Amino acid sequence: MPEQLVDAANLAAWVGRSETMSDQIDIGRAIAMAATLDAPVSPVLGDALPPLWHWIYFWSAISASDLGADGHAQRGSFLPPVTLPRRMWAGGRLKFLAPLAIGAKAERFSQIKAVEAKQGKSGPLMFVTVSHEISVQGIPVIQEEHDIVYRESLQTAGSMRKTKLAPTDAHWSRQISPDPVQLFRYSALTFNGYRIHYDRTYATEVEGYPSLIVHGPLIASLLTDLVRRELPGQTISEFAFRA
Repeated sequence: MPEQLVDAANLAAWVGRSETMSDQIDIGRAIAMAATLDAPVSPVLGDALPPLWHWIYFWSAISASDLGADGHAQRGSFLPPVTLPRRMWAGGRLKFLAPLAIGAKAERFSQIKAVEAKQGKSGPLMFVTVSHEISVQGIPVIQEEHDIVYRESLQTAGSMRKTKLAPTDAHWSRQISPDPVQLFRYSALTFNGYRIHYDRTYATEVEGYPSLIVHGPLIASLLTDLVRRELPGQTISEFAFRA
């Protein structure tokens, strides 16, 4: 039996594992996020938090001694101890049920929903799906499913997928070239220590990427920010993306 299938069978015990976190949706981080996205309007206390900005809250404040060499938390606590070395945000599906007000105290309940082994073109893959529900005073405001993929190490930068050109028939478009400062700022706001986003030497020489990697959630946040710019006053009720 392939190793990844054995791994998936052993990791099935993690399905159903859960954790609950509380956080204040403070104005300071919201203002910093607006600056990071170069948003035209700064948030105000009591405003609805823009879609996907909840990712800068509910930090997993892992001690430095519990981090791996890549900057991620060592595996086997909440997330299962998958043996494949590279961990990436694969995508997600979200429902925005009610406004999450800046300044509110919120709670997030997270649960491992699935662990599944697959075979991709680049080799074995392991997918872990985590559900999140954010609530304020017991009332759900955001429901989310978050897909994480684990995969083998890149041997060379040439094994990366070829870049696809953006479609030319988009209703709106905005050209953005994230620079190292924006990547560092977003890593800091999300308390994401993964070094591929801000440590060029690590990204290229250790993990084999051609350069720094833009966060999938940052790209998603820039997409929803574009919607807010083009449709001011409108709200997003559902959003799905693949990184």
